[in-house]
Amino acid sequence: MFSKVSHAVTGNRLMARALRSMSWIVLGYGASQAFRLGSNLILTRLLFPEAFGLMALIQVVIVGLTLFSDVGIAPSIAQSKRGDDPDFLNTAYTIQVLRGIGLWLAACALTWPVAQFYDAPLLLTYLPIAALTLVVSGFNPTRIETAHRHLQMGRLTLLDLSSQVIGIVVMVVGAVIWQSVAALVVGGVVGALAKLVLTHFLLPGAANHFRWEKSAAQELVHFGKWIFLSTMFWFFASQGDRAILGKFLSLEGLGIYNIGYFLASFPLLLGQNVTGRVMIPIYRETEGRDHAKLQKMRYALSAGLLMMLAVMALAGPWLVSVLYDPRYLASGTILVVLALALMPQVIGLTYDQAALAAGDSRRFFISSATRASFQVGLLLVGVIYAGLPGALIGMGVAMVLSHLVLIWLAKAHDVWDGMHDLTFATVAVGLGGLALWLHWDRLLDLSTLG
Repeated sequence: MFSKVSHAVTGNRLMARALRSMSWIVLGYGASQAFRLGSNLILTRLLFPEAFGLMALIQVVIVGLTLFSDVGIAPSIAQSKRGDDPDFLNTAYTIQVLRGIGLWLAACALTWPVAQFYDAPLLLTYLPIAALTLVVSGFNPTRIETAHRHLQMGRLTLLDLSSQVIGIVVMVVGAVIWQSVAALVVGGVVGALAKLVLTHFLLPGAANHFRWEKSAAQELVHFGKWIFLSTMFWFFASQGDRAILGKFLSLEGLGIYNIGYFLASFPLLLGQNVTGRVMIPIYRETEGRDHAKLQKMRYALSAGLLMMLAVMALAGPWLVSVLYDPRYLASGTILVVLALALMPQVIGLTYDQAALAAGDSRRFFISSATRASFQVGLLLVGVIYAGLPGALIGMGVAMVLSHLVLIWLAKAHDVWDGMHDLTFATVAVGLGGLALWLHWDRLLDLSTLG
C-alpha cells in the first residue's frame, strides 16, 4: 500500500516519520481489528444477539457523552505551538480528569430515561458500570498525545494492543462464567484500566500533575469551542444510525446490524486513525509545500481503503457465513450495503485535517455539522418510509452530499484534488454496481430484519 509513498519520501525527514507512523498505525489497527474479530467470533458463540444489541445501546450513550463534551484536547496539543510546554499539558490533563468524572455522573443521570426510551431495563444495571471507562480514560497521561504530536507511534501502538488483549481475555472468561452482557461491560472497564496503567508506567516523559494556567486554559477553550460543537455533530455521524435504529429494531435486530457495521467500518476507521494522527503534523509542518508527495500519499491511502470496502461489498454474505453461525447471516447483506454507503466518505478522508492543522476549527465544525445533519435526517426519513433498506440508502446519499461541503473546506486550504476525487468516484460507482448485481436477491430480503 505504501510502496509508492516510500519512494516519494526518500530524503524527506518529515515524510519519513509520517510513513513510519502510518505503518505503525496500520499495523496496530490491523492487529487491533484482528483481535476484535477473533473475540467477536468467540463471543457471538458464547452469547446471544440481544447482548450485542444491548452493548450497542450502551456504546451509543458513552460515545455520545464523550463527543458532546469534547473540548479538543488531542488536536489542541497536536497543533499548538505550546504542545510540548509542561504547563500547557498539565492544564489539559486537569481539564481531562474533571471532564471524565463529570461524564460518569451524567451517564448515571441518563440511565433511567435511556432505559425507558429503548425499553431496555438491563441498562439500569450495566450503563453506570460501563461508564466507569470515562472516569478511567480521564486520567490517561498526555504523553499519549505527545507521541501523536511527534509521530512516535511504535511503543504507544504496542501498549494499546496489550491493553486491548487484557480486556478481551476478561470478556471471554466472563462470557464463559456469566453468559451475559456483563462480560462485555466488565471487559471494557478492565481494558481501559490496563491502558491507563501501561501508558502511565511505560511511556517516556514527565508524569502529569494537576495544574491550572489561565493562558493555557484560554487557548484550549478558544481552539476547542469549535471542536466541541463539531464533535457534538460527529456523535450523530458516527452513532446516529444505532441511536435511531435502536428505536426501530429489536435488540436482536440491532445486534445483527452491529455485526455488519463492525465489519463494514473496518476500512473507514483505519483511514480515520491514519489521517487523524498523521495528517495534522504533515499539514502543520509542510505549510503548502510538497504537494506532489501529499498527492501520492492521498492516492495510496484512498486506493487501499476503497479496495478494502470493495472486498466487503463483493464478498460480504460469504464472509459472514464463514465467520459466524446462522443467527447472524443477515449481517452479510447489511455489510454489502454499508460498505457501498461508506465509499464516498473514504474518498474525502484526507481533507478535513487541513483545517485543524491551520487552527481553522470553525470550518471543521461546519463540515462535521453538515455531514451529521444530512446523515441523521436522511437516515431517519429512510427508516420511517422504507425500513432498514431506506435507512441504509439514506446514509449513502448523505455521504455523497456531505462530500460537497468537504470540497469547500479543502479548497479554502488549497488541498483539494479534483482528479483524485473523480478517479475514485468512478471506481466506486463501478464496484458498487457490480456488488448490487451480485447480491440483488439478498438485498430484496433485507426489510424482513425490521
